[in-house]
Amino acid sequence: MSTDHRFDVWAPHARKVTVRIEGEDHPMAGLTDRPGWWTLPEDAAAPHGTVRYGYILTKTFDEGTPKEREQVSDVLPDPRSRRQPQGVHELSCTFDPDAFEWHDAAFHPRPLQDSVLYELHPGTFTPEGTLDAAIGRLDHLVDLGVTAVELLPVNGFNGEHNWGYDGVAWYTVAEPYGGPEAYQRFVDACHTRGLSVIQDVVYNHLGPSGNYLPLFADYFKPGASSWGDLINLDGWGADGVREYILDNVTMWLRDYHVDGFRLDAVHALVDARAKHILEEIAERVAAESARTGKDLVTIAESDLNDPRMVAATDRHGLGMDAQWLDDVHHAAHTAFTGETHGYYGDFASLHALEKTMHTAYFHNGTYSTFRGRSHGREIDPAEQRPWQFVTFLQNHDQVGNRAAGDRMNHSMSTDRAIAAATWLMTQPFTPMLFMGEEFGASTPWQFFTAHPEPELGEAVAKGRKAEFAQMAWDHDTVPDPQDPATFERSKLRWDEVHEGEHERIFAAYRDLIRLRRETPELTDQRWDTVATQASDDEQWFVLKRMSEPESGHGVVVAINLGNGPRNLPLMGGDEPQLLFTSGAGPEPGTEGTVRVAPETAVVLRV
Repeated sequence: MSTDHRFDVWAPHARKVTVRIEGEDHPMAGLTDRPGWWTLPEDAAAPHGTVRYGYILTKTFDEGTPKEREQVSDVLPDPRSRRQPQGVHELSCTFDPDAFEWHDAAFHPRPLQDSVLYELHPGTFTPEGTLDAAIGRLDHLVDLGVTAVELLPVNGFNGEHNWGYDGVAWYTVAEPYGGPEAYQRFVDACHTRGLSVIQDVVYNHLGPSGNYLPLFADYFKPGASSWGDLINLDGWGADGVREYILDNVTMWLRDYHVDGFRLDAVHALVDARAKHILEEIAERVAAESARTGKDLVTIAESDLNDPRMVAATDRHGLGMDAQWLDDVHHAAHTAFTGETHGYYGDFASLHALEKTMHTAYFHNGTYSTFRGRSHGREIDPAEQRPWQFVTFLQNHDQVGNRAAGDRMNHSMSTDRAIAAATWLMTQPFTPMLFMGEEFGASTPWQFFTAHPEPELGEAVAKGRKAEFAQMAWDHDTVPDPQDPATFERSKLRWDEVHEGEHERIFAAYRDLIRLRRETPELTDQRWDTVATQASDDEQWFVLKRMSEPESGHGVVVAINLGNGPRNLPLMGGDEPQLLFTSGAGPEPGTEGTVRVAPETAVVLRV
């Protein structure tokens, strides 16, 4: 019988490794050509098909005496387990990804320059909270006009529900979502409808419960980030850890046909090696893109404000195709809501929003009061392009990390909410929506957990309130993450979509996405075709997307955030043609201006 590589495992410190398959123990043999790896011998009578299995590790410790102490582990789940049917603490289960029949051979994802992303949490997107149920709502996204679904992490976690950032089984798809076969069905359904799938992956930490990796190898190193122990990317044994990450990247691309990644909090990847792990991820994705002929992408969540994040590796960059841009979010959030506490303080002026339209980073070497130091560096307009910065009014962090998980539309008029959407769909960067935003969902999206360990749940609840120390929120409104009601109230209510003001918001988003797609100026990638003006005194902001630099012709987006009508400058051009209004129609203003109603945005061709 040939060696069964389904059960190969990396355990470099083990003296013996036994794999228990369907209750029977099979001794494993070390691979001479792959140090630290163990496999089943040629004559092992291991069962075929779908089986449950786990590992028993035997280690020896020199006690400083002639005798050695032997330690035998409990049965442990596979670090590369593809399924955990009974939870992350139990036996692993084999899964054959090649058994699925795909229907997406003709699908090619759109480049980011032409994309509108939609961030989705599978557990709260539908009442059922499964990937199969989410398939039933994909036609809604097609009607809306978005081009890509960005899934929050789906890895196995302890408990029945979770945001996804407490994952401990990186190679699995969480069973509450339907497991790996449901994930394949979901991606296939997206592709057959013309939607890309970008998977959020967390390589910077593991969750607090169910992490057995340290028993197998040196997956961690001394030190910790805000979320947990540091991943060992550059210490003793780091080659195997990096291989663990890179093989995971390949798995998602090949076995699940994903079209790219959103990499969580890459600033927490502490890596002092000459080639950063992000470069290797970028190279792995680029190689797969070349193999398939498809435009696959990497999008980093980065707090560094460093353009090297999105610079090509051959130009000494980290090779990410794009990054989330929190500075633009903070400027827009402050502009439309008026909140200025905590990290919003530096963005209190509309000129902050104006600056970011030209520089991407607001903090590009400037002093950050929230950090208490200078932060960031300038982009190079000759190297970076606007599409490389993903921008948003809302996302899982910016909603879920508010005390009550309230959405922007919960504290503003419909006119103002649509005015904000108008800005989002006409600004120069790649736009992203957070699920439910497109119809002004009444439901919050709160931080929820379901840790079975009471002490862990209590610690998380206390930690949440401590996180809000610098924000002027009422801490009494912070819900208990462990309360099942916190999870349930965060689910979208689909009966709202075509009701009253919700339907008006949805129609506006749909029209704005179509306008962006059909208007060349709105996806132009030249920095010098963007012009802006703003007034803090009168509370207005004007964005112009010119057909040619300084031509005077193009598309003007005039936004009046004040409480009365205002004459807003057209910034050149004449005979304006109305393309969209978020509220009452505009009227002629004084020469070179347009009169815009309060809390209203208008889009004009001039």
